[in-house]
Amino acid sequence: MKISRIAQVGALAAVAALTLAGCTAANETTDEPTDGGSTLSGELNATGASSQTAGQEAWVAGFQSANPDVTVNYEPTGSGTGRENFVAGASNFIGSDRAFNEEELAGSFGACAEDGAAGIVQLPLYISPIAVAFNLEGIDSLNMTADTIAGIFAEEITNWNDEAIAADNPDVELPDLAISPVHRADDSGTTDTFTLYLAEAAPDVWMYEPDGVWPLESGESAQGTSGVVDATRNGNGTIVYADASQVGDLGTVSVGVGGEFVPYSAEAAAMIIDSSPFLYDPAEGDLSLEVDYTTAEAGVYPIALVSYLIACKEYEDANIAELVSAYFTYMASAEGQDAAAENAGSAPISDSLREQVDAAIALIG
Repeated sequence: MKISRIAQVGALAAVAALTLAGCTAANETTDEPTDGGSTLSGELNATGASSQTAGQEAWVAGFQSANPDVTVNYEPTGSGTGRENFVAGASNFIGSDRAFNEEELAGSFGACAEDGAAGIVQLPLYISPIAVAFNLEGIDSLNMTADTIAGIFAEEITNWNDEAIAADNPDVELPDLAISPVHRADDSGTTDTFTLYLAEAAPDVWMYEPDGVWPLESGESAQGTSGVVDATRNGNGTIVYADASQVGDLGTVSVGVGGEFVPYSAEAAAMIIDSSPFLYDPAEGDLSLEVDYTTAEAGVYPIALVSYLIACKEYEDANIAELVSAYFTYMASAEGQDAAAENAGSAPISDSLREQVDAAIALIG
């Protein structure tokens, strides 16, 4: 048995906490309900995907409103750091823009009572489009094929009036201006998803392996989702990939799919999830999905971020297990999914997926 370690690791010191504490938390569960009817009390500490920031704001606020003696601290450290913290036992649960892969599942997780894949649940609870966004004066939207997007981020297409861009935007006056791609500086699940899309949808252009670490040393980089969006907004001729919930007033790209150009939306991104098979047996609590980024189905936005909430099936501390189970149940509920959708523009999971998620949450104890 492993004893859960809640202390933060040093990598978190430079990252501001996303903490929405409605009331002072007690340390142990009480047998007497609070005024709100909840018997839950205690504190959860979590780290992970910055893409989930707006979703977690809504989830934490809603959960703490119903459970005023519980504090949930979620630090948007980036997915890579979140996974490292979970392996080290420094987070009660994490958010990650990709699930632990087969090699990682063969290892151990410091917060969990059991090693390996059998010790955790991985649940796709935050689904959002990854927007390709840009900053060009007077231009709000552009059409681009997968090959064009890949060519820009591979730094083979270097000017905004390049023929590849102009061909799909005949009514747009494109400037004679250098393109400045912006990418994540940290190990990011958003980067992992985006490079996976490029590798699968534009294999003749994108020659790099999918990875959470950006493969090119050139170009501008910044930390976290907010960092790359700010860098793009403060630049001229800049372009970035980022969770759509945070791109704000930047111009955005409609992506080529099956002969049409599809703008991002939560609904269009969710369509790709419904046809994605599970990688493992969902009855064991691992609901990792294999997303088809090469889809030609009409109306589908293909750059879809499937972000996971990952927890132990068994904790040394029974109160932590109870709190994690309750918080995950709220995030997966129709109420929780709607709250995230309203605050972050994410796509609520389907009722059929929720049934499987609830069955996995029941394994937490």
